[in-house]
Amino acid sequence: MPLDRDLLDAVKDLDEFELRRLHILTAAKLGIQAFDGLPGVRLRQQMVRCGKDSCTSCPHGPYWYAHWREDGKRRSRYVGKLLDEPAT
Repeated sequence: MPLDRDLLDAVKDLDEFELRRLHILTAAKLGIQAFDGLPGVRLRQQMVRCGKDSCTSCPHGPYWYAHWREDGKRRSRYVGKLLDEPAT
């Protein structure tokens, strides 16, 4: 099945950060846990506290995060809910 032209145009307009996020999401959908070009990046689900005093349902989630080491520090970035969508 060919890719939609609008989808291809949208990908061409992405900046570097958005392309990296797309790369992580697509690799995760394919079941790849270590990503070419992004060594040491791992996906993990996390439960997150919202910090609201009145919240009675904390923690929330699980949400998907990418984790890696950069300049000797542990980094993480929210990946998104795409991984939780049912397969069609």
